[in-house]
Amino acid sequence: MSKNIVIVGPASPYRGGIATGNDILAEEFSKQHSVQIINFTVQYPNFLFPGKTQFLENPAPLPHYNKRLLNSLNPLSWRKIGKQLQKEKPDLIVMRYWMPFFAPSLATIAKIARKNNHTKVIIIADNIIPHESRTGDKMLTNYLVKHVDGFIAMSKSVLKEFELFNIKHKLYSPHPMFRNYGTRTSKKEACKKLALEENYNYVLFFGLIRDYKGLDLLLKAFDHQYFRENKIKLILAGEYYSKKEFYSNLIKELGIEDLVISFDYFIPDDMVSLFFSATDLIASPYKSATQSGVAQIAYHFELPMLVTNVGGLPELVPNNKVGYVVKPKVEEIQSKLIQFYKEDKSIEFRQNLALEKLRFTWDKMVEKIFDLEKEIRS
Repeated sequence: MSKNIVIVGPASPYRGGIATGNDILAEEFSKQHSVQIINFTVQYPNFLFPGKTQFLENPAPLPHYNKRLLNSLNPLSWRKIGKQLQKEKPDLIVMRYWMPFFAPSLATIAKIARKNNHTKVIIIADNIIPHESRTGDKMLTNYLVKHVDGFIAMSKSVLKEFELFNIKHKLYSPHPMFRNYGTRTSKKEACKKLALEENYNYVLFFGLIRDYKGLDLLLKAFDHQYFRENKIKLILAGEYYSKKEFYSNLIKELGIEDLVISFDYFIPDDMVSLFFSATDLIASPYKSATQSGVAQIAYHFELPMLVTNVGGLPELVPNNKVGYVVKPKVEEIQSKLIQFYKEDKSIEFRQNLALEKLRFTWDKMVEKIFDLEKEIRS
């Protein structure tokens, strides 16, 4: 039976994995259901956004169901949207939650909308406890929990964190693969377009650069003669959300300037495939994590991974099957990087990735959402 579904959260023309995920989720719902996205007019205040811009450089025209109505700083917009949804009576409202700053707006919309005694509200939680916490985070999340019907965790570590809150209806569904970045191209073509030397091997650190992602560990791991002797370089592809000077100085102190190639800007969608096609392995040596959107891009391109055993990363990356899971320690990261090349694991890992990625399809996420709705209504 067709349902009327509303997604509340960022989507195009906003950039980033959450906005992209909402775009794809809306497409998936629209195959069988009526869907609309209630998008932001204002998402972050400047003090919460360390990047250069919140928007895509060349966004495609927005689909008719993508409506920019929500101002995160204006309670009047929260109430107006809540009243509108209360009147429209959608069967289901799906919200993305990744930062307690958004709890008041999402909770207000949910509280008002649910007064129609029909609409159910489900949160897809990227995080329930943020990586970089602030005073009042738990209080704000508790306020949101009171006004929604159920939560979906995209990692088992987040599911466990639900125990800190009075969440009755909850399910686990892993973060699906991103599928909006095109297809893999040849290494030769990718290297040419990125002005990289084709006769080198490349390890990729991809995404916004924040301290908890462990780039310092990876740089220290590259301080080994093996990489220079075997023509292996490290690509850094992403905008700095932490102090760039810290990492630049570290590279100089380690004397690895010749081994590190930096693309220090937000990578647009149409360039992502080039980086994942040019490289042999993606390294995500996070010091803390829930799940990883970068891992789901790697699955799409069937690119082997090195991750650390924090948060939900080990459940995404079966160790020694599609990549490596290590402790967030320089020696272990270094050892596995070298092992990857010495044992020529690329072909084996890529074959396993082609099968393993079937766990992470969007139809499975949709199925879990409806399973949770059914549980809530029973």
